[in-house]
Amino acid sequence: MIAGTKTSQRAPPWGRFAGMNETTATATAYRYLTRQPGVRSGQAIIEGTRVGVHDVIGLLQNGESVDSVVTRCFPNITRAQVYECLAYYEDHRGEIDVLVARQMAPAAP
Repeated sequence: MIAGTKTSQRAPPWGRFAGMNETTATATAYRYLTRQPGVRSGQAIIEGTRVGVHDVIGLLQNGESVDSVVTRCFPNITRAQVYECLAYYEDHRGEIDVLVARQMAPAAP
């Protein structure tokens, strides 16, 4: 499946994550993203890793570039996966903003 193509309301049969696009109310299939119960609290992650979409977005919001994310921060992911995280963020901004804020908040004593 080509990332970002519109599909029906049903998730694709091969188990890729299909999230609802908030503006069009149609499902958007993400080639590299998935959700797995018990992994990162069921939040969207990059398939085959434990890297959350919110991890990637948090780094980008704090000054990392796409190149530094794939070379220094998460060398096991690709630029295409980072760009798909950005696409997911664009479609699910509220969800990801909350997760990034929680992650960046100081730990309680």
